[in-house]
Amino acid sequence: MPRPEGILALLDSRSFGSIWFWVILTLAWTLAGRRILGVPSDVISGAISAEPGPEDDPAALALLDWLSLTLPRWRLDRREGAILLGLGSFLLTTLAILGFGYGLEMAQALVLLVLPFALLFGLELRLARRLRVILARAEVGQPVNEAGAEAARLMRRHRMVILAMSVLAVALTAFYGALWMILHPFGF
Repeated sequence: MPRPEGILALLDSRSFGSIWFWVILTLAWTLAGRRILGVPSDVISGAISAEPGPEDDPAALALLDWLSLTLPRWRLDRREGAILLGLGSFLLTTLAILGFGYGLEMAQALVLLVLPFALLFGLELRLARRLRVILARAEVGQPVNEAGAEAARLMRRHRMVILAMSVLAVALTAFYGALWMILHPFGF
């Protein structure tokens, strides 16, 4: 039977000193900005330039089509939201206590990696709720070009928020990782 000290020792490996942690951090934030709610960036940028007119712009139509396919995946009812919030809060709190309370480097690195993505997930749920309203208005008669441009504007703003969050998260993680390496040169 494994002893608890062995399991905790497994968690406490060198994270900030490992190239793999930094590769995963960079890759995660790079992939986070590539698609917004599953919609490719080129579809969004094409719909931004949609001008109001009598005929429907194909780029705006393509964006609304993508949204009609991807938005149902971002729907949470109250029960699912409560369960997800409770479970996520429990896991993040557990990692934070293990990391910052007990000094486990791996748990600290996971908190610095996962916490910004948890915040980003909440922002994406909020964006999906706002885009569902735009999509519903387009289905009942709002001009397609107007709805597509409004949706693209919201998604572009969200992409800028992702960019700012990624820069801030990577900078804070790098600062904290450098501080950890200076204070713990031998890993303990």
